[in-house]
Amino acid sequence: MKLRTISVVLVTAGALLGSGSATAAPAGPDISVATLQADLNQLQSIATANGGNRAHGRPGYLASVNWIKSKLDAAGYTTRVQSFTRNGVVGYNLIADWTTGDANNVIMLGGHLDSVTAGPGINDNGTGSVSLLEVALAVRSTGFQPGKRLRFAWWGAEELGLVGSTYYVNSLSTTDRSRIRAYLNFDMTGSPNPGYFVYSASGQPTGSTQLQQVIQGYFSGIGVPTELTSVGGRSDHAAFARASIPVGGTFTGAEGIKTSAQAQKWGGTAGQAFDRCYHRSCDTTANINATALDRNADAIAHAVWTLAA
Repeated sequence: MKLRTISVVLVTAGALLGSGSATAAPAGPDISVATLQADLNQLQSIATANGGNRAHGRPGYLASVNWIKSKLDAAGYTTRVQSFTRNGVVGYNLIADWTTGDANNVIMLGGHLDSVTAGPGINDNGTGSVSLLEVALAVRSTGFQPGKRLRFAWWGAEELGLVGSTYYVNSLSTTDRSRIRAYLNFDMTGSPNPGYFVYSASGQPTGSTQLQQVIQGYFSGIGVPTELTSVGGRSDHAAFARASIPVGGTFTGAEGIKTSAQAQKWGGTAGQAFDRCYHRSCDTTANINATALDRNADAIAHAVWTLAA
């Protein structure tokens, strides 16, 4: 996640939900946390073999793209690698479309795949990246037949200013932009001292309220309170919002400090950052809360099965 100040709106899960939606049974499959952790181990191994990071322009980033692409190709996705240039160096976005569903009604999900140069970026944003991967693979393994077209994306050079996602949105024709009915962003979903934040629809394009409520409804249904967060231009949803595409997502916290009230609600340690290894070399596989990782991946699956049906 790109470093910026974050503001938090204190709203509990279900407070803005319509009647009955807070207690609806979760849609979608249970995503295996053991599989997610194995995927994070793979990203750690890639970083370790390539100078300790997976940053834009470094070999660890391209190796990460190729590894995820190979998994998606084997599952039957239509994939493409989109190149762009930043600081005189070529970067890459990975885009994957499922082969069925209405191509004029696209539900898109994404998160950045690059790390900072200081470390391997396992929470930021290996967690969101592998969660998106496993939800995408679950579409195939469960035989889910979405009525809408599903599109997944792994963005490059987010840490340098949301470069890859902005390039992608700017490259779309007006018609192609209009086909994207929603964009959900997942950036840092396994912070070691986690919070459960849902992107606020306030100030976002029309249609974002539905996305907020779908995600809130999932967490409410499993008894986990949430807070709404205004992430502004901090992550890759920003370019979509500027294009008037509804946006949503989840976040487990970065350099912000967990309050006593939040620790009472969620557990963890008050007075400490949600992620003490944010943008540091210690953002390794030891820097993950498995419960938060598991819950957020299941929330992604719930959103896909709800929105794309």
